[in-house]
Amino acid sequence: MTLSRKQLIFPESTTYYHVTSRCVRRAFLCGIDHYTQKSYEHRKPWLLDKIKQLASIFTIDICAYAIMSSHYHLILHINLADNRDLSDVDVVERWQQLFAMPMLVGDWLVGKEQNTAQPEVVAELIEKWRKRLKDISWFMRCLNEDIARRANQEDKCKGHFWKGRFKSQALLDEKALLTCMTYVDLNPIRANIAQRIEEQEFTSIYERIQQYKTKQDANQVTKSELLPFERQFDSRQPHEIPFYFEEYLRLFRWLSGICWYLFDHTGLNLQQPANHNRKRLQTQLAERHEKGPALFSVRPERSIEYNKSEN
Repeated sequence: MTLSRKQLIFPESTTYYHVTSRCVRRAFLCGIDHYTQKSYEHRKPWLLDKIKQLASIFTIDICAYAIMSSHYHLILHINLADNRDLSDVDVVERWQQLFAMPMLVGDWLVGKEQNTAQPEVVAELIEKWRKRLKDISWFMRCLNEDIARRANQEDKCKGHFWKGRFKSQALLDEKALLTCMTYVDLNPIRANIAQRIEEQEFTSIYERIQQYKTKQDANQVTKSELLPFERQFDSRQPHEIPFYFEEYLRLFRWLSGICWYLFDHTGLNLQQPANHNRKRLQTQLAERHEKGPALFSVRPERSIEYNKSEN
């Protein structure tokens, strides 16, 4: 039975969530249509710009993202502390960037005299907007509705652009967060549409590396809409990803190397069923092991383990 969104997203338990939306009928409405050969790649910047705009309005941080041709992934962090620290004026100013402001709230904002009942109504509205500014459902609604309207206007059509409501997965601990971030950043390589990090635009790892290079070359701090990684050991700030970026990058490069090892040396298709992949991989690695030490070993649960002695 389908669970309500309130049961799936519960910030008091965890503030990290993986969300994804897919285009209707799995069509490549943000990439190159294989049937008409028409390119919709220009829509990817639409998504990225809107994601960053909403992140600056909502008290929701972006940990990772990957914009593909038929879907996108986001890892979001609900910033409860920032939401609590917003003044009533801040809440109103943020909300009016997305929606029209009622005249009653406008009069309150400019200090116009009101009767005894009106301030209570304003306070209720502001409290409702404050809750929505930390609500992933409202974040995704504002994102998907805007992109759908722009795409339908461009195509001169009506109807659904997205397959349905977004899917969400709670990330309950740091291990889940790390696993999911690497999964999202590896999406272009896993889909066999990029071979190197430098080629996979519209992903958070690509953006972070470009910013890291700029910082190293020019020795300057670059502004980023992404949630930062931890900077110093045992001094993590409340709003930092609990890993070092250098270590995350080292892990990512290693995992991307595994993906291309599987593609190049085993002919493994990551889109095929797991049992097919496991049997084929075991056969290929067994043959390779006869010729020399195997770098990877496959366990029955089809996990891939790095043999550190070979490093």
